[in-house]
Amino acid sequence: MVQGKWFPVGSDISEALSVRLAVFGTAADALDSMAQQVVVYREGLPVGSARLWWADGAFRLDMLGVPAEERGKGYGDLLIRLLLFKALTHSAGLIALETPEETRPFFAKYGFVADGEENGLVRMHIRGEDVQLSHCGGNCAQCSNRSEECIPKALR
Repeated sequence: MVQGKWFPVGSDISEALSVRLAVFGTAADALDSMAQQVVVYREGLPVGSARLWWADGAFRLDMLGVPAEERGKGYGDLLIRLLLFKALTHSAGLIALETPEETRPFFAKYGFVADGEENGLVRMHIRGEDVQLSHCGGNCAQCSNRSEECIPKALR
């Protein structure tokens, strides 16, 4: 079974940090004290994590990572959807991130647009009103073209 679990500020985030260390080679930092963490589990084992926090008028997300051996299974897709959904439940007007150029296409497919570069990273954002959590942006229950692609890969 695949599931996502949120860890509010002040929680034990050791599982999120274990994924972060495996993917990025980094440990806890100052942002962890103000960020919510999300971990995706497969059969009870962490297979991805990310964090979300509020700063400078926008929700910020980063450290979205899936270990190399778990990539291509839809866990990154599930993580980004969990992050976007959480931001929207808090009435997000703007969601922003910074990412390496090579991961820019991943975020672009969810509607994030580039708005500059800083410290070798591409700055991207999406307005809350532009977030589409379904693959097609429509109402799948009423869709005449419903297919396997309507279900995120990690949940199939």
